[in-house]
Amino acid sequence: MSPKIFFTSDLHLGHTNVIKYCNRPFQTIEEMNEKLIESWNDTVSDKDDIYVIGDFMGTKQTEEILKRLKGRKYLLRGNHDKSLNETMALKHFKWIKDYYLLKVPEKNNQVQKIVLFHYALRTWDSAHYGAWNLYGHSHGNLKDDPASLSLDIGVDCHNYRPIAYEEIKEIMAKKNWQLESSSQHY
Repeated sequence: MSPKIFFTSDLHLGHTNVIKYCNRPFQTIEEMNEKLIESWNDTVSDKDDIYVIGDFMGTKQTEEILKRLKGRKYLLRGNHDKSLNETMALKHFKWIKDYYLLKVPEKNNQVQKIVLFHYALRTWDSAHYGAWNLYGHSHGNLKDDPASLSLDIGVDCHNYRPIAYEEIKEIMAKKNWQLESSSQHY
């Protein structure tokens, strides 16, 4: 089985107030952490790539939790990741960045461009040519635009689990997006 690509955001592991602020169905932070870890590991294998698009941790147990999570991990910083010990985190993440343009090979020598950034964008690199924007931060509170190839991939929107590239591809195919003429862009 070949490796897959997954995306997630806004786990807020160890962040007690997120249960109340986001109306998450957990009684304790320990229950939430365990559910998020279990959902991650039930979805992602050690061979898979997983991009965490911000707001990963809010706890001192970061390293213990990172050791438990499967996959080759990449982190895009969110506003709650400022206190992350990057020296320690880089033992578990392949890299840590603020923004990333991911290029996924497709059939017929095509490439799907995906802009990864913690915050939703109104426009992004190659948006008018079919590039996607995957973001978090809004915890499902930002209304989806059916005419835009953008998507909130936060755990609050996807049953507290990472979402696969193939699932996102299906969602994007149903959007009412139109390829624009390049003459309209500068």
